[in-house]
Amino acid sequence: MRRQGLLLALITTAGLATACGPGPGAVPCPAIAQATAVSVMIQASYAEQVAGLHLKACQDGTCTEDDVELRPGSSSIDQGCTDGVCSATASPNGSKDGVLMLQALTESPMAVTASGTAPDGTALPVRSVEFRPRGDYPFGEQCGRFITATVILDAEGLRQQD
Repeated sequence: MRRQGLLLALITTAGLATACGPGPGAVPCPAIAQATAVSVMIQASYAEQVAGLHLKACQDGTCTEDDVELRPGSSSIDQGCTDGVCSATASPNGSKDGVLMLQALTESPMAVTASGTAPDGTALPVRSVEFRPRGDYPFGEQCGRFITATVILDAEGLRQQD
């Protein structure tokens, strides 16, 4: 009787362990959610001229607008790989980044308008761009499609990130 209990416990444990992970040969997906947002990156050459930023994004008949909190931007610096483990570090690059959260984000056309203030309080030129957010499978098709809407602001204007 004791062996049957042990056998039942082993079978149950083995079944639970395989049920929790990806199947044989399957690639696990990262446990991250997609942000429904428009991201803005202010180029380093223009960042010092921008003290505050207001974004308005319109898509599918719905508009969202708000002041955007600006944070120092950075670039990823590859630090190489050792024993199959790779790493990178963030290095400040003089740019500024911000995010406008949305209720929904699709691949349909979007219009984004940026207005802001300079450090002395004067208004910056209003800049607008129309574009289509991009969909991609950064973690493979088995992990679902991620849609991104990223714009770049500089002295020349506002444009979609390449």
